[in-house]
Amino acid sequence: MDDPQDLALTRALEAILFAADAPLTLTDLTRHVGERGDLLPALRALAASYAPRGINLVERGGRWQFQTAPDLGHFLRTARETVKKLSRAGVETLAVIAYHEPVTRPEIEDIRGVAVSGGTIDVLMAAGWVRPAGRRETPGRPLQYATTPEFLAHFNLASRRDLPGLADLKAAGLLDREPPREVPLPLGGREE
Repeated sequence: MDDPQDLALTRALEAILFAADAPLTLTDLTRHVGERGDLLPALRALAASYAPRGINLVERGGRWQFQTAPDLGHFLRTARETVKKLSRAGVETLAVIAYHEPVTRPEIEDIRGVAVSGGTIDVLMAAGWVRPAGRRETPGRPLQYATTPEFLAHFNLASRRDLPGLADLKAAGLLDREPPREVPLPLGGREE
């Protein structure tokens, strides 16, 4: 990148991405730097130059951002970090949304085989992993749900195409297990 114009573009992209409070699309970046040529090669070159460093430039879902190198994240975690576990219903609902998006609540319930609590979807939305994705053009116009760029970032995925496939899940032994036996709920208990 000996060309002064290339260097100026690279520096501008680096500064904009560094100062951004959210990941930026190519359109966002073009608004900042103007029509200065094809930004993708400059972004890829910048990402390659940051690859061995403590911060990396990554693309997730068509949006570019700087992030801490994956192997150094443990240095930034606070000692008071509280880990909140997602309920089994939450995990299943998130998986259905990720693999079938955009998907409606009745479709999620059909796939899971049980009713979905409104609270489950609220928890996923509060975590920033799920968002409303418009309404289905069917009777009743049910709300559809889809994953967010934060979902991709949290699970270190560049896109939904990086989700494990059927063969990967079988290789990990996640699909070989027998389905859980029905366990009676205590009196007054309910299934979510």
